[in-house]
Amino acid sequence: MNAYFDIIFRSVCVYLFMIAAIRLFGKKELSQLNTADVILILLISNAVQNAMVGSNTGLIGGLVAALALFIINFFFKKLMFYIPALKKLVQDKPEILVHNGTVEFKTLAKLGITHDELMEAIREHGIEHYQEVRLAMLEIDGNISVISGDAQLKQTKHKRRIHKTLGNV
Repeated sequence: MNAYFDIIFRSVCVYLFMIAAIRLFGKKELSQLNTADVILILLISNAVQNAMVGSNTGLIGGLVAALALFIINFFFKKLMFYIPALKKLVQDKPEILVHNGTVEFKTLAKLGITHDELMEAIREHGIEHYQEVRLAMLEIDGNISVISGDAQLKQTKHKRRIHKTLGNV
């Protein structure tokens, strides 16, 4: 029984480490996964497996680790709901990219979003020029939401594509 408590402890530690790592590397990295991102996730899952289950690589050890992850995730989300300071620590706030037709270049630079990427997102929302945008925001989940000044166009969501320069991975 003590071995299973060890698996639970290890799984919780890995979970908290991953929360911190995702927070450190930013929400925009999660908005849309490319090939390199999928490979990274697969390698991370393989790397942390042994850290969670140790020498207990049997079915029960894996199930205990998975159950521990589900439970810690459930309670962590509840804690973030009831403790705003924890939510603020873990999640970024939405960022305004365009406000009433004016591009917030300082915000774009801070977030590492190029003007071309912003314009691509705006065009994918059916809007030709940024001057037509009433509000464009990078949401907490990494999506770019755009609201146009045109009353006939509705708000739409765009999954921001992350363009890697290493051989167009």
